[in-house]
Amino acid sequence: MSAHREFTGLQALLVFPREEDERAVRDLMRRFSAAVRYAYKRLLEGKAREELKKADGPLTTRFRLNTRQADDAVLKAKAVLDSAKERGQDPRKVVFGGRGLFEALKRRHLSGKRYLALRRRWREARQGSLYARGDASKRGNPNLRLGVEGGVLWLEVNLGERGKKARALVRTSHPHLDRLLERAYSGLPYTVELSLKDGRVYAHFTWAEDLPQPRHTRSGGVLGIDANAHPYGLALALVGPDGNLKAHRTLSLEEVDRAPNRGAKELVLWEVAHRIVAAAEAHGAAIATERLKRLRKGRRGDGSGRRFRGLQHRFAHASLLGKVHALARRRGVEVVEVDPRDTSTIGMLKYAPLLSLSKDVAAAYVIGRRALGLKEELPKAYRALLGDEGFKARAVAFYEGLIRELEERRKGEKNPYLKRRWSREIGKARKAVSQLSSLQGSPGSRWGATEGRNPPGANPWRVLRVGPKLSPYGLTFLPLLGREVPRDLSPLKPILNVARSGLTKTHGSWKGWKTGLGPHPDGGPPPVAHADPVANPAVGVGNGGKS
Repeated sequence: MSAHREFTGLQALLVFPREEDERAVRDLMRRFSAAVRYAYKRLLEGKAREELKKADGPLTTRFRLNTRQADDAVLKAKAVLDSAKERGQDPRKVVFGGRGLFEALKRRHLSGKRYLALRRRWREARQGSLYARGDASKRGNPNLRLGVEGGVLWLEVNLGERGKKARALVRTSHPHLDRLLERAYSGLPYTVELSLKDGRVYAHFTWAEDLPQPRHTRSGGVLGIDANAHPYGLALALVGPDGNLKAHRTLSLEEVDRAPNRGAKELVLWEVAHRIVAAAEAHGAAIATERLKRLRKGRRGDGSGRRFRGLQHRFAHASLLGKVHALARRRGVEVVEVDPRDTSTIGMLKYAPLLSLSKDVAAAYVIGRRALGLKEELPKAYRALLGDEGFKARAVAFYEGLIRELEERRKGEKNPYLKRRWSREIGKARKAVSQLSSLQGSPGSRWGATEGRNPPGANPWRVLRVGPKLSPYGLTFLPLLGREVPRDLSPLKPILNVARSGLTKTHGSWKGWKTGLGPHPDGGPPPVAHADPVANPAVGVGNGGKS
C-alpha cells in the first residue's frame, strides 16, 4: 500500500537543429489545439470519448492525428470541461486561449507593435499546445519520447501520420533533470505538454510516483553518509540502533570525472546511488545525510587555493545525494536529513582519534548518530582541557605568535591580492583568540551538538576547532598537532584518555605531552605519516564510544 503519491515536474526549452522539424512540430501543435476545441464542443453535445478517439473518428481523419493523440485531445478537452463545472462557470462560455487576452483584443485599444505582440500571445495560447500522456506499457511516452544520444538529451516527436517523426534538443538546468533522466533510462512513464511562448517551443514534463511505506527504518540502524570534495568521494558509516559503529568504508567518485559526457556522468552517479541504497537495504537500515539546503560546497574537503577551487567546482554532492534520496524513498528506505553543523568537528575531535577513523568516516558516524536522535556530550578530557587555564594561555600564545607571523608576511607583500589574503587570515586568527578568551571556566555538559551555550556564550565544540584556514582545519589543538592538521588524528587519543590503551591519567591532559608525547605544545609534534583512507577503503568494526 502506498504512503502517498508525489507529483514532480520541470520545464525545458526545445531547440530544433532542423527548421523543417520545427515547422512540422508547430503544425502538429496547431492541429492538436484545434482537435481539443472540436472535442470540447462534441462533449458538450453529449458525444462519448470512445466515439471521438476511434481510428476512423473525426479527430483522426479531420486533424490527421493517431488514435492516442486523438484520445489525449479528448482528455484535455474533458479536463477543461470539468474545471469549468467545478468553478461554477457556464461551459458554453469557455474561451480557449484565455478570456483576458480575448477581451483585450476586442477592445482594440492598442496599435502597432503592442497590438501585434498581444495578438501573437493570443494565437500562441490558442493554437500552440500539444499534450501526450505517459504509459508504462510503452516504456515512457510513445508520442513524445525522451532519449540520450551523444551525451545530449533529445525529444522525439511523433507527428501523427505515416510514422513521421521530428527531433529537438532538450535544454534545461532544472534540479529535477536527473530524476527525469532516470525515468528515460528506466522506461518509466512521464507526461509531456508542449507550449508556445514568445515564438519558442517549451516542453513541460510531469510525472507521479507512488512512494511505498518505508520498510527499512531507523529501528534497524542508520547508514550515515558524508560527502567530500577532496578526497573526492563519500564516507559511509553503518550505525546500529544502539549508536555503536558496525562498519564503515569510503567510495571514490573519481570515475565521475573520467566520464566522457554528461549522460555518462549521470549513469555513474545513478550507479553509485544504487550501490548505497542496496547497502542500506542489505542491513535493513535507514539512510542519513546532511540537510542538502544547508550543505556548503566550499567546506566539504581538505585544501585551499586555486587547485582546490577547481576540485570544488566538479563536486556533484547535491546531484548524487538527491539521487540517493529519490531512489531510497522509492525502494522503501527511510531517508533522514540532519543539521550539518559541527558534524565534521565532533567526528574529527571525538571519534576519529578514539576509533582510529579518518575525519570523513568519523563525520559520517556523527551524522548517523544524529539521525538516531543521540546527543554528543563533550568528553570529560576536553572539558578539563578547556578548563585548564595553563593550556588556554598557551593556545592563545600560539595564535598570537601566528598573528605576528602573518602580519610580517602582509607587511612585506607587494601583491595586493595576497595582501588581502593575509589580512583575512589575520582576522580569522584574531577570532580564534577571541573565542578562546570567551570561554570562562568549565563548559559543562554539551547536550546537543549546536544547541545551548555555556554561561559566557561560547560553543565548546567550536572553541575546540577555531583558528585560521591556513590548513584544512584550524582548531585549538593546533598547538598540539602542529601548523597543519594531519588526516591521522591518533595523536589526540592520549588526550581522550582511552582506558583500554593502558595510558596513565596524566596522559588525559595536555600536560602529558611534556612526558614523552612529542615536542612542547608551543611547537607541536612532527607530522605523522599516514595512508590515504580512500586508496584503501577499510571496512572495520568498533565500539561507538559514548563517552
